[in-house]
Amino acid sequence: MSAVIRPRRRIAAAASALLAALVLALLPLPAATTSAAADAGATEDSAVTVTGRKGGGDDFSALKVTVHQTRNLRSQGVRIDWEGGAPTSAGTFAYNYLQIMQCWGDDPAGPAREQCVFGATDTSDAVVPGYFTTSRGVDTESGSYAADPGETQYTGANAFVPFRPVGGLPPTTSLKDPTYFGPLDTDEQVANRTFADGRGEVTFEVQDALEAPHLGCGVNTAPAGSAPAPRSCWLVIVPRGTHDADGTDVLAPGGSRSHNLTSSPLSATNWAQRMVVRLDFLPSEDYCPQGQPERPTAGSELMTDAVTSWQPKLCSSTGSTFAFTQGGEEEARNQVLGTTDDSPLLGFTLDPVVRPEDGPAVVHAPVAVSGLAIAFFIEGPSGVVQGMRLTPRLVAKMLTHSYVDDVTLGATPDHVKGNSPSLTQDPEFKEMNPEFPELSGRQLRSLMVPLQTSDTTRVVWNWLQSDKEAREFLSGTKDRWGMRVNSYFKDLNLATDSSLTDYPKVDPTTTPALGNGTPPLDYTITDLDPFTADLHDGAVRTRRGNNNRTIQWQPGETTQSPAKLINDAPMSGRRAVMAIVDTASAQRYGLTTAALRNADGQFVKPSAGTLAAGVATMRPTSADPAVLRPDPGLAKGQAYPLTAVAYAAASVNQDAKARTAYADFIRYAAGQGQTPGLSAGQLPPGYAPLPARQREQAETAADILERGADVGGPPPDGTGPDGTGGPAPGTGAGGTSGGADTGGVSPAGAAGAGGAGAGPAATRSAGAPDGSAPPSPSPRPNIAEAKVGFTPGEILGIIRWVLLAVLFVGGAAGLSGPVMLHFARRRTP
Repeated sequence: MSAVIRPRRRIAAAASALLAALVLALLPLPAATTSAAADAGATEDSAVTVTGRKGGGDDFSALKVTVHQTRNLRSQGVRIDWEGGAPTSAGTFAYNYLQIMQCWGDDPAGPAREQCVFGATDTSDAVVPGYFTTSRGVDTESGSYAADPGETQYTGANAFVPFRPVGGLPPTTSLKDPTYFGPLDTDEQVANRTFADGRGEVTFEVQDALEAPHLGCGVNTAPAGSAPAPRSCWLVIVPRGTHDADGTDVLAPGGSRSHNLTSSPLSATNWAQRMVVRLDFLPSEDYCPQGQPERPTAGSELMTDAVTSWQPKLCSSTGSTFAFTQGGEEEARNQVLGTTDDSPLLGFTLDPVVRPEDGPAVVHAPVAVSGLAIAFFIEGPSGVVQGMRLTPRLVAKMLTHSYVDDVTLGATPDHVKGNSPSLTQDPEFKEMNPEFPELSGRQLRSLMVPLQTSDTTRVVWNWLQSDKEAREFLSGTKDRWGMRVNSYFKDLNLATDSSLTDYPKVDPTTTPALGNGTPPLDYTITDLDPFTADLHDGAVRTRRGNNNRTIQWQPGETTQSPAKLINDAPMSGRRAVMAIVDTASAQRYGLTTAALRNADGQFVKPSAGTLAAGVATMRPTSADPAVLRPDPGLAKGQAYPLTAVAYAAASVNQDAKARTAYADFIRYAAGQGQTPGLSAGQLPPGYAPLPARQREQAETAADILERGADVGGPPPDGTGPDGTGGPAPGTGAGGTSGGADTGGVSPAGAAGAGGAGAGPAATRSAGAPDGSAPPSPSPRPNIAEAKVGFTPGEILGIIRWVLLAVLFVGGAAGLSGPVMLHFARRRTP
C-alpha cells in the first residue's frame, strides 16, 4: 500500500510546485518606488485637518479642511482640500466659498487679524465679492456694503483693518498701500470654490521671509548662541456661507439670490469663524558658524533649489560656508576660466567649460538631474484642469506668438490672420486633448518664458528642432489646418540654429490699451506677455494665476502721476496661465505639468523615473566627453525630452584650500545630497537622484580637483588620482570605466558620438591628466541595455524568474519519477 501512496504524494507535491510556478509567473510586480512617491508621503506626514464651527447665521460644523504639509516649509505651494461644505453659487462667487490667507504671529493661540496679508485684487474692483478688507466696506456712507454690528474696533467711514508687519514696522495706511504687498505679490486667495459634492481643492502659495519679509516666516527668533528657532506662521481659512456680517441672507425665501456677500473676512463677525493651522518653516537665514571661510559658487538656475537645501548641512560638515549666486551658465563658465588663488569659484553649468589651449584643467562633476517643464494653472467650468498634452509644434506656435491672442486682443493683424485665436482653440490642440474643457472668452494667457539667456533655453529649442513637424512650422510651412508661423519669426533660423539661448519677442504690433482714454496708451506683446525674471518667477506667477500683463489703461491722479498701463488681474475661477519652468519649481509650487511628446511619439510628464530615463539617452559632448548633452531626438520610451544634467565645474587654478573645499562640496552633492526629501541637506522634489555612474564620476572629479591635477601631465606627485600613475577612470581621461556613461560605455569611449571631430578641448579634458586622446568611438548602447543598476522591481523580477525556474524544474523532476516508474512497471514481465 505504501508503494502506491508514496508516488501519489510525489505527484501531488510536483503538481503543487508547477501550480505555484504558474501563479508566481502571473503575479504582477509591485510598482517601483520613486523619489516622487517618497516626497508625497513626506508631505503627508505633517498634514493637519481642522473643523469648522456653527456661527450666528451659518453652520460650518460639517466642514473639514486638510492642509497637507505644515512642516519643513519654504516659499512653495501647499495643497489644501476640504469636504462637508455647501456648494458655491454657480458662475460668480456670490456665496458659500472659502477665503484663505497667510498670517504671522508669535501668540501660540494664533494670529491677530492685523497680522494677515490681503490685497489680492484692487479694492475698487467689486467683481469678486467678499474680498474687501474693511469692516464695513470701502465706503460705509454709500450703503453699498454690509455693515458688521459686531465690529467695535474699526468703525466709521472708510474703516479698514490695517496690516501690521513683523518687526514693529509701520502698518499700512490705506487699502491700496503697496508698501508690503499688492495684487502682483500677495498670496491671499479671496474665493475658493466648493463643488456640488461638498468638496474643493486648491494649492496655496505660502511665503517665507525671503519672499515676504513682512511676515518673517522662518527667521531665527532664538537668542544669540542658542539653537536656531525659525519663526512659525499661520494659515487662516475663513468660510463664507450665505449670511453677510450684518446677518442678512443673500438668498431670498424661494432660494433665489438677492445680492452677493460684500463684507470682509477680517470683519469681526466673519473673523470669529476662522480656522487656523500653524505652519513651521525651514530656516530662511544663513545659520552657518561665524568666521569660517566663505566659498562662492554661481551658475545655473537648475541648481538653486538643490544648493539652497544643501547649504545648512554643507557649512556644518565641511567647515566652509558656500554662497550661491544664480545666473547664466555662460557667465559662470567665464568665471570658472578666470579663477585664481585670489578669486576661487565653483560654477554650475549644463554645457562644458571649454578651456583655452594653454589654460589650466577644469573638472566637471555631475551633481543634479532635473529638467524643464511646461506648467499650467487653468480653471475650467468644473475646477482646475489636471491634464494637457503638447507636441513640439504646439509649443513652437506659442513661442513664436503665432496665435492671434498672443499678439493682440484687438483687430487681427495680417501677419497672423487665419491663425487660431489661442492654444485651446487650435484644432491640433483639440485633436491631442479631446477631453480638454471649453474655456470662456480669451481666458488663456500666453506661454511665459524667462528673459535671461541660458543653456536651459537651448534644451527647449533643440527639442523643437528634433521634431519634423515643428521644424517645418518654424521654417514657414503651414500645418494641415492652415496655421502658419508669425512672419516676424520666420527668418530667425529657429528651425536650424542649435545654439539658441533666448526666447525672441520680435513682433512690433501695438494695440490700444483696454479702457483707453486720454492720453491714449498702447501695449505691445511684451506688455501682453511679459518675460519672467527666471524659471522660478514663472512658477510663482503660474501659481498665482496671473502672468502680470499690463494692458489696462489707468488714468493719472495728478500731473506727477500720469496715466499708465496696469495689470488686469484675472477673476478667481477664470485664471489660465502657462509657463516654462524648472521641474524643481513646478514641484515646489504644486503645479500641474503638461505631458510632452518625445521622439518615440510617447507623451511623457516629468518624474524621477522619466528624468532618469532621459539621462540614459544623453550623449557625450564633443567639447568634453565627460559632460553629457541632452539629445531630445533620442528620447524614446519613457524618457522625458527636456531632461538636463547640471555639472559643477571647477578649475585647478585655485589654492589648495579652495580646491579641497569645492571637492568636499562635490562629494556631499553626489552623496548625502542625493537623498530625496524635504529636510535641509536633502534633494528637494523635482530632482531625480544621480545614477550610480554619475556619482562615481563626481567622486573621481572631486579627487582630481583636490589633488590639483592638470591635463598637461600627471598630478604634481607623479601619480594618478588612484595612486597608480594613470589617468582617473570616469572623467573623460580615456579610461574604460567611465563615470559619465549611462550604458556601460565610458564617455571618453563614446566621445565621437556627441559630434563629429572632437577638438583639442575634447582630447585634453579635465579628466585626462595625461593629456591622452580618447579611444575611437564605440557603438552607442541600446537604450534597453543602458540601465544603471537595477530598480527594486527589477530585482524582484529576477528573483521571481529564478524561483519560477526552481519550482518548474523541481515539479518536473517530481513528476518524472512516478511517470518513469509507471512505464517501467508496464514493461516488467
